[in-house]
Amino acid sequence: MFTKILIANRGEIACRVIKTARRMGIATVAVYSEADRDSLHLLSADEGVCIGPAAARDSYLAIDKIIDACKQTGAQAVHPGYGFLSENADFARRLEENGIVFIGPKHESIAAMGDKIASKKLAIAAGVNTIPGHNEAIPDAARAVEIARGIGYPVMIKASAGGGGKGLRIAYDDAQAAEGFASCRNEARASFGDDRLFIEKFIEGPHHIEIQIIADAHGNTVYLLERECSIQRRHQKVIEEAPSPFIDDAIRQAMGEQAAALARAVNYQSAGTVEFVVGADKSFYFLEMNTRLQVEHPVTEMITGLDLVELMIRVAAGEKLPFAQNEIKADGWAVECRINAEDPYRSFLPSTGRLVRFQPPAAIADRVRIDTGVYEGGEISMHYDSMIAKLICHGESRQQAIETMRDALNAFFIRGVGSNIPFQAALMQHPRFVSGLFTTAFIADEYPHGFVAAEVPHDDLDLLAAVAAFARRRYIDRAVKISSQMPGHERKVGKNWVVVMEGKNYPVVIDPIAGGYAITSGEKRYALVSDWLFRELVFRGTCNGKPVCMQLERAGLEYRISHFGKQVKAIVMTAKADRLLALMPVKVPPDLSKFLLSPMPGLLREVSVHAGQQISAGQKLAVIEAMKMENVLKAEKDCRVKMIVAQAGESLAVDQIIIEFD
Repeated sequence: MFTKILIANRGEIACRVIKTARRMGIATVAVYSEADRDSLHLLSADEGVCIGPAAARDSYLAIDKIIDACKQTGAQAVHPGYGFLSENADFARRLEENGIVFIGPKHESIAAMGDKIASKKLAIAAGVNTIPGHNEAIPDAARAVEIARGIGYPVMIKASAGGGGKGLRIAYDDAQAAEGFASCRNEARASFGDDRLFIEKFIEGPHHIEIQIIADAHGNTVYLLERECSIQRRHQKVIEEAPSPFIDDAIRQAMGEQAAALARAVNYQSAGTVEFVVGADKSFYFLEMNTRLQVEHPVTEMITGLDLVELMIRVAAGEKLPFAQNEIKADGWAVECRINAEDPYRSFLPSTGRLVRFQPPAAIADRVRIDTGVYEGGEISMHYDSMIAKLICHGESRQQAIETMRDALNAFFIRGVGSNIPFQAALMQHPRFVSGLFTTAFIADEYPHGFVAAEVPHDDLDLLAAVAAFARRRYIDRAVKISSQMPGHERKVGKNWVVVMEGKNYPVVIDPIAGGYAITSGEKRYALVSDWLFRELVFRGTCNGKPVCMQLERAGLEYRISHFGKQVKAIVMTAKADRLLALMPVKVPPDLSKFLLSPMPGLLREVSVHAGQQISAGQKLAVIEAMKMENVLKAEKDCRVKMIVAQAGESLAVDQIIIEFD
């Protein structure tokens, strides 16, 4: 067994590998860029080596620097995590040539499966079901349109070396095929250094289901059941679960056996994932094989009781798998939510900056797990991906796992950067998700105009009003006690209050009870008992004897409440104060319609228009790169360009002016 390994990655996955290595008694080496010199993965490792500036191409993608770090520290093996060099065959080969073990498959297997065109041909030869399409590299947009017409719309344009939703577009007509081809090629070149694209038929109404496999060097290949990954936005997975609520045992076995056959066909040795698209009739087709650990691997670990990182390390060290296929059983259900630094209320645009508050829910053995690579006070950088953490919850049933996830999301508090927690919490409440009757089009179907806070349903807004009243009354009661009033002239606190929330008044009556307050709102009565303190950001207690948990913070006169994805701002006041508030003038916001503002921090890659140009609604104006993704900004109406304010190559802040219109 190895005594020291190097993790050629950063963030959450580096911390994840370090935890297992430490449990196994293996020393760890972290590599880090200059932007990550205060990172959690560096603080967690036994040693650290700086390998260059912030740009990934000069640090985490620099093979020579990582090999030098291995030699400098005496690391015997390298775990690549996911992303960066994890599926780079040349990296695995170079390590092998330098006498360093790659904790992953052999470079020949990576090369065979890393090229989507070649992998599809291998899959066909191995007897794996594949999607109809054009499996040769496409030279230009005109040829892409021609091929798409021949296959029949809709089609999927994909980067041959792609992954993680990058270099991928769906086209429903010629215009989308031409534009998607150009965007995919740019993203593929920037992310993978390989701009080859191919096209295949897009299966409508599909499920995205993947099979986890593990294989050793002694001829043993096992599939560790499946993961359901259909809840996606822009082809990026949002929620994953295991097992799938859609497939049955017969389909599970057929998919698993085909995945194992493909692994054996390329002499695969390590953990890997074979991804399938499954139609409504349960027909399934090979998508790709990821020759690495997946982001969503914890849900498999939760239902099988296995540590995939440990298995990868042991296989790389030459050990045999300690189990056979018939010993793999599912125990309960697991759900994972990816917690990303993005603003769900602004079309999920990336959010960067300082984590002013980072308070995850408490981890509970076998029930709640948090994998993260950040800490309070740390920074979310524009240079890398947007993941803050992964929240994984387990239950005896799918419903129990979902309920545990709901409670955990209610308690997950992040401030300083935007996060998708409200969106995740809303998804956990959505009837279609709860029913299990969804496809990869779920988010696009249910949120066609984006995620709007006011549209998130809540079945008991009076409860939120009651919690706001609880907080205000506790504050007033404390103020009365410390006000040093003259004896006999103490302030009298009335029972009748008004909670103003979402433009509606909620008259409430507040009566003190043991440990809290009984609050009546309309015909509803809430006996709220809690030891909540003003400094706490999460309200925990009981309501009518049942546990209740929600985020609660005071901002001036407002109380901001988050519960099951619903976010409200509440003001609690006397009836007289409410009447006076209605007389206050409303501040008119400035007119920004004549400016194109940057919706996110990022690098301005392209300005597509010039001063004096007449433009039409829908026309491309600029391209911003942020967190490794290209974002195209288009005109909302016909207008004329007055001035180009920002130039290509500039680093932009949120709401920075790019273009001014007449």
